[in-house]
Amino acid sequence: MMDTRFAAAKHQPARIQGFTLIELLLVMAVIGVLAGLAYPSYTEAVRKTRRTDAMSALMAAAQGLERCHSQLGNLYDHPDCPLQSGVAIASPRGFYRITPTVTAATYRLTATPVPEGPQATDAGCASFTLTNMGVRTATGDLGDDCWD
Repeated sequence: MMDTRFAAAKHQPARIQGFTLIELLLVMAVIGVLAGLAYPSYTEAVRKTRRTDAMSALMAAAQGLERCHSQLGNLYDHPDCPLQSGVAIASPRGFYRITPTVTAATYRLTATPVPEGPQATDAGCASFTLTNMGVRTATGDLGDDCWD
């Protein structure tokens, strides 16, 4: 006698394992939503990180001017000082341009984004300023909080 259990199983097609189109579309939609939420946060974090380029460049320039002041006759505008008034220098990573305004007794350093650079659209912190008195200011939507 023939065993009918196995005969019926032979005639049924094997079920193919895998994902359906609906499942794949659903996963892609979830990934799209997550990416849409994460990308703005990522770009803002990168923008904040690039702001440190301006701050470190201002501090380094101020340190150089203070060294001139102490070593070259208490003058910030001594001809041998590396920074001269109105001569802009680039920040270390190149995102900002540092413009010094130097007199014999004072200086004011201003960092502004390079016009075609990635920071040019940073409305939160449009420019940074540091003076010989250590006063740190910033312009933009965040104001002086840019230094924090």
